[in-house]
Amino acid sequence: MHGKAIIITGASGALGKVVAETALARGASVAGIDHAPADAGATSNRIELGGVDLSDAEQATKAINTAAAHFGKLDALVNIAGAFSFETVSEGDPKSWQRLYTINVLTALNASRAAIPHLVASGAGRIINIGAMGALQAGAGMGPYAASKAGVHRLTEALAAELKGKVTVNAVLPSTIDTPANRRDMPTADFATWVTPNELADVILFLASDAASAVTGTLLPVRGRV
Repeated sequence: MHGKAIIITGASGALGKVVAETALARGASVAGIDHAPADAGATSNRIELGGVDLSDAEQATKAINTAAAHFGKLDALVNIAGAFSFETVSEGDPKSWQRLYTINVLTALNASRAAIPHLVASGAGRIINIGAMGALQAGAGMGPYAASKAGVHRLTEALAAELKGKVTVNAVLPSTIDTPANRRDMPTADFATWVTPNELADVILFLASDAASAVTGTLLPVRGRV
């Protein structure tokens, strides 16, 4: 990843932080974009853009262009920004379907659309989205989340076809990620079977690397030790 310029959305979350730190450790320059306020100022190899609503196309474009201008290029976009809700179809709030679509699909769409010109100019552009194993076959209570992540899967496939030969587009499909929030929500689960953020970061950054130049349109399950 040495010399690569990468944008990570949802960079202040548990997974986003690990992906950012791993990329920096491997020699990449990293721009973090998040709805939360930025924690630090800009340096030559790192910039944080906070308070950005990526579901708004204009804000997404401004943030992507600012990050690309800071580094003078953009080689990869990692769309991690997202949300989860466990609700049954019969008893849940219908508004949750729109909220999760907005946060999980529209953020990835708007960031990708804004990044495409920069990624094409790179000559080795990469888009990596975060899908979900739970979107392959939804269980009880997973309806709104699975539907939105299925949208991310289809967005990934459509973009890969449109950008074939110019930019690779792939998605990783994790099972449960081992985060503090998930441990609090599922205290009786077997955490040892979950995917760690570090393991997922390795897969994401492989797809962002030159070694993955022949991989596109892939929905890659990352199952952990189930």
